[in-house]
Amino acid sequence: MGRRERKKAATRQALAEAALRLFLERGYDQVGIRDIADAADVSTTTLFKHFPVKEALVFDEDAEQETLLLTAVRERRQGQSVVAALREHALRYRVEARGGDAEFADFAELVEGTPALRDYAQNMWLRHESALARAIAEATGVPADDPDCAALAHFALEAPRAARGRADRHERVSRAFDLLERGWNGIRPGV
Repeated sequence: MGRRERKKAATRQALAEAALRLFLERGYDQVGIRDIADAADVSTTTLFKHFPVKEALVFDEDAEQETLLLTAVRERRQGQSVVAALREHALRYRVEARGGDAEFADFAELVEGTPALRDYAQNMWLRHESALARAIAEATGVPADDPDCAALAHFALEAPRAARGRADRHERVSRAFDLLERGWNGIRPGV
């Protein structure tokens, strides 16, 4: 990475860190764009070059999240189903990560407690749907536009939503993936 790219990355990192610190200290709605730019010692124009909307300041790892998601499918253990790999990924990165790290717990509380951030996070997460559907199709040897793969991708990304705000997050997400793996009749025969 060249000097210019390093400076851009450092500015982006400073903005994201300043925004998160201010949001956690004051609350998302009480912090303006100017506050964040000032804290990072840049102009608002520079801020908007790096982050198109205020909500994006909180979610700076979108590409990394997609890579982890696709890797879960492409590099799953031999004999492991796609659904099992997606369950494992959801539990590790969308459920269990919330409980072990105090800093992440504060971040999760900020997102869950702020409707604009909660909605942005969900929409951001669902942007991975097409890429995930293609990875599932590739892994299962079917055409890239297979509707079953698209449906599985959509529902796998939505599964963690079943646990939002619940103490039994792990169980709820696991049950959602049970449904994806076995279908309604496999879970509730005759109903």
